Amino acid sequence: MGNADLRQLAAIEPIAFSELAGATVAIDAHNWLYRYLTTTVKWTSDAVYTTTAGEEVANLVGIVQGLPKFFEHDVTPVFVFDGGVTDLKTNEVERRREQREQAEERAVEAREAGDAIEAARLEARTQRLTDTIHETTRELLGLLDVPVVEAPAEGEAQAAHMARSGTVDYAGSEDYDTLLFGAPRTLRGLTSKGDPECMEFEATLTEHDLTWEQLVDVGILCGTDFNEGVSGVGPKTAVKLVREHGDLWAALEAEDAYIENGDLIRELFLNPDVTDAKFDTDIDPDLDAAREYVTDEWEIPESEIERGFERIEESVVQSGLDRWT
Repeated sequence: MGNADLRQLAAIEPIAFSELAGATVAIDAHNWLYRYLTTTVKWTSDAVYTTTAGEEVANLVGIVQGLPKFFEHDVTPVFVFDGGVTDLKTNEVERRREQREQAEERAVEAREAGDAIEAARLEARTQRLTDTIHETTRELLGLLDVPVVEAPAEGEAQAAHMARSGTVDYAGSEDYDTLLFGAPRTLRGLTSKGDPECMEFEATLTEHDLTWEQLVDVGILCGTDFNEGVSGVGPKTAVKLVREHGDLWAALEAEDAYIENGDLIRELFLNPDVTDAKFDTDIDPDLDAAREYVTDEWEIPESEIERGFERIEESVVQSGLDRWT
C-alpha cells in the first residue's frame, strides 16, 4: 500500500475534473477496486452482493457505482492489474493476511456483542480480491469495453511506466508508490467525492532538490511495501540524510543502519518489470449485456446498480464525447 508518510514530501495540488476532459488514466486496478469493495461491504447488506451459491461479488456493485465518475467527465480509465508478486513483497503480503485474520476475529466478537456498526467496519477490512472477484471484474469491464492491461508485476509500476512513456496522460492511485516509480503525474482521490488531486513528480524533485534515485532512497529509508524503514527516520529526516550524504548507502552508514536487499529494492523502483501496453480507447459499452451479467448471472438486485448504469448511458450519449461510438 506504499508509505503514506510520503505525502509530507509530495508536490500535490487539487485539480478540477473539468481540466481532465479528454484525458486517459492508467488506474492501479487492485487499489481502486479494493477501495470500492470495502466501501460496498461496509455500507451494503451482504444479502445484496452474495449469490445463492454463497459467492460474494460486492466488486460488481462498486464497479457500476465507480465508473460513471470517469465517463461523466470524458476521462478514459485503463485498468492495470497486478501480475506476479515479487519475492521482496512476501513479508508485506503475510502482514496483510495477519491483519485480515485479526479483523475477522474482532468482527465475530462485535457481531456476537450486538455491535452491528463495528462489525461492518471490521468486515470491510477483511476483504480480499478473490479469484471470483478477479474474474467477474475483468468480465464486466470487458462488457463495458473498458481497457484492461495485465502488468507483468506491480500494477503501480506499470501505470507509472504508461504515464512516463506518454501512453496515458496520468497514472491513477490512492497510494504514493507511483511517485517512487517515476509517474510524471498521478491522480489521487478518484474513489472519493469531489475533485481529485494531482501529484507531480518533477515538482517534488525540484522542491526537495533531489534526483529520482535520491527520492527512491528517501522512500526506502522511510519504509516501503518491500522493506521496513530505519527506526526514527521519517520523510524530512530521510531527505536531510540523503542530501547530506548523497545516497542510500552513505545515509545508512551514517546512521549505522542496515536495510536488507536495499540494492534490489532500489532497482525495483528505478527499473521495474513493465511492458509496453497497447489498448483501444474508443469505448463502445454493451450496456444491456452488462446489466444482464450483473443482475441475472450474479444476482445483484437491479435497484442497487440501475442508477449507475443510467449514468453511464447518459454519459455515452452526450454530444461532447465524440470519441465514444
